[in-house]
Amino acid sequence: MCGIVGLFLKDKSLEPQLGSLLSDMLVSMTDRGPDSAGIAIYGSTEKNRGKITIQSPTPDRDFAGLDQEIAKKVGAPVAMTVKSTHAVLEVPVDKVESVRGAIAELRPDVRIMGVGESIEIYKEVGLPEKVAERFELSKMSGTHGIGHTRMATESAVTTMGAHPFSTGPDQCLVHNGSLSNHNNTRRELKREGMKFETENDTEVAAAYLSHKIASGMGLGEALEASLNDLDGFFTFVVGTKNGFGVVRDPIACKPAVMAETDRYVAFGSEYRALVNLPGIEQARVWEPEPSTVYFWEH
Repeated sequence: MCGIVGLFLKDKSLEPQLGSLLSDMLVSMTDRGPDSAGIAIYGSTEKNRGKITIQSPTPDRDFAGLDQEIAKKVGAPVAMTVKSTHAVLEVPVDKVESVRGAIAELRPDVRIMGVGESIEIYKEVGLPEKVAERFELSKMSGTHGIGHTRMATESAVTTMGAHPFSTGPDQCLVHNGSLSNHNNTRRELKREGMKFETENDTEVAAAYLSHKIASGMGLGEALEASLNDLDGFFTFVVGTKNGFGVVRDPIACKPAVMAETDRYVAFGSEYRALVNLPGIEQARVWEPEPSTVYFWEH
C-alpha cells in the first residue's frame, strides 16, 4: 500500500504554488506510505542548459567543491544548488553526459536521481512531512509534478528504493502495486542496453517506458504498450518534460481518483489528497477506468 499524487497545471498563474500544493497532497498520503517519500518537479528551463539532480549520504563531504571540480574536468561552467542530501547541477546541455562521467569518477558514492532540462527529483527515507520540509518543497514552482509515499513490501527501505524512479531524460514514474514479471522484463531491457540501480520493480516499469519512448513512441503509446507487456497489479503516474500520464492495470484493484478543472488535472490515491486544491468543489472528479490511458501535454 503506497500513496501517489500528481498535479498538472494548465493555468500558469498557479505555477508558483505547485510545490506547496503538491506538498500538501503528499503529506495527506502519509498513512499509505510512512517509510519514505519523493517528489519530481518540472520547473523552469533555460535554453541549452541541462539539470542533473544528485544525492549523497554524506553531502558535506561529497558536495564540497564538486561544482568547481566538474567544471575544470569538463571545461564548462557548472552551477550547483544544494538542498540537504541532494543537489542540482546546471550545466550546458551538450556537456550532460560528460558531467555524468565526471561525477562517477570524482564522487563514486554520489547517486544520480534524474537528468533533463526541467526535472528535479528529491526523495529520502522518512515521513513525507519531514521529507517535504527537508527539501523545502513548498517553495518550488513549476508546470507539473508527481509524488509518492512508500510502504515497502518487497524490498529494503532506502533512498534509492524510494520513488520517483527516473530512467530517461525528463522522465519519471511512481507506482502503487506489484509487478509479477519484472525480473524477466529487467533481463530483456538489459539486453537492450538499459541500466538499473536497484532491484525495485518500479524501476523496471520506468525503464520499460523510457525504452519505448526512446524507440519513438509517445507517452500515450508507451502506456498503452505497458498494458500488454507488464503483468501484475499497478497504477502508474508518469511525468515527461511536457506531459503527465496515468494508467491502471486491467483489474484496477489499487485505489485512484482524478479531478480536472480548466486550471489543472490532479491525481490522488484517495480523494483526501485533492480536497485542498483550488476550485475542487467545481472539478470533474472520477475514478480512472481499468486498462485506460489518460495523458495530458503542454
